[in-house]
Amino acid sequence: MTTPTGEQYEIRSGNKVAVVTEVGATLRSFTVDGHEVVRGFSENEMVHMGRGQQLLPWPNRIRDGVYTFAGEQHQLALSEPERHNAIHGLVRWVPWTLVSRSESSVTQQVRVYPQQGWPGIVEATITHSVDEAGLRVDVQASNLGTEPTPFGYAAHPYLTAGESTVDELAVRLPADRYLEVDERLLPIAIHPVDGTVFDLRAGDPLGQLNLDTAFTGLQADDGRWRVTLSLGQRTTTLWADEAYTWLQVFTGGDSRQMSVAVEPMTCGPDAFNEGPTADGVIVLAPGQSFAASWGIQG
Repeated sequence: MTTPTGEQYEIRSGNKVAVVTEVGATLRSFTVDGHEVVRGFSENEMVHMGRGQQLLPWPNRIRDGVYTFAGEQHQLALSEPERHNAIHGLVRWVPWTLVSRSESSVTQQVRVYPQQGWPGIVEATITHSVDEAGLRVDVQASNLGTEPTPFGYAAHPYLTAGESTVDELAVRLPADRYLEVDERLLPIAIHPVDGTVFDLRAGDPLGQLNLDTAFTGLQADDGRWRVTLSLGQRTTTLWADEAYTWLQVFTGGDSRQMSVAVEPMTCGPDAFNEGPTADGVIVLAPGQSFAASWGIQG
C-alpha cells in the first residue's frame, strides 16, 4: 500500500537508524540506540508542521508572496493563507527522484522549473547519511537556467532529548542577534540578544519561553555552529557549517509540544525583499552551484 509520503528509505550504521521519504526528501525519523533524536511522524501519516522537510528555493516566509528580482515582480501562491505569506519553498510536497542508495546513505534529487512566481530552473541534490558520528545531510543546488536566480535553503527537523514537554529542556544556542517580527512573523529589525529572553548562549532551561524566532550572528567553532538540547544525561546536537547564517527555533507556542524545531537556514525570513534580512539571499548565476552541510548527533 502506498504511504502518504511515498517510498520509505531506511539507512543505518550500527545503533543509528534514519528514515527518509520519497516525498520532499523528508527526514521522517532518526534514532540512536532505539531512542528518538528527531521527533518526526509515522509511516502512515502525512507530514505536519513541516517535520523533517527540505525548504527551497526559499525558506521561511515571503511577504504577500511578492518579491522583485532583476527588475521583474513575481507573485507566488499564498501557501500560508492565514498570514498572507508564501512559505517554505516549492519542493516539500513533491516526490524526489532516487539517485543512489546504500545501507548507510540515500541521495535524492529534484528539479524546480519555472512556474507561478518562480522564473528559474534549479536542481537540488540531497544526501542523508549515517555513521558513527551521527546523521549528516549534504545539500547541493545548481542553476540550470540561462538567467541568475535568487536562492535560499533550510531544513526543518524537530529535535528531542527525551522530554515530555519542551519546558524541561535546556537549550544552548550560540547566536548573538535575533530578529524582531510582526504579527505575521515578518521582519522588523535585528537586535542583540544581550539582556533579553533570547540570549540562550549559556544553555539555560527553556521553561515557559515561547519561541518562533529567527537568530543570526551564529558563532562557529571549527567551521560549524552547534545548538544543543539537554535533559539529564541526554543531549541532542544540531550542527551546521558556516553557509547557514540564520537559524529558526520553534517551541510550539501555547501547545508546548514535545520537541523543538531547530532549522538551519541560509537566509532569514523574507530575504527576497528589501529589509533587514535581504543581505542573506544567494544569487546563483547560470551554471553556478551552492553546497553546504548540516547534521545531528544524539
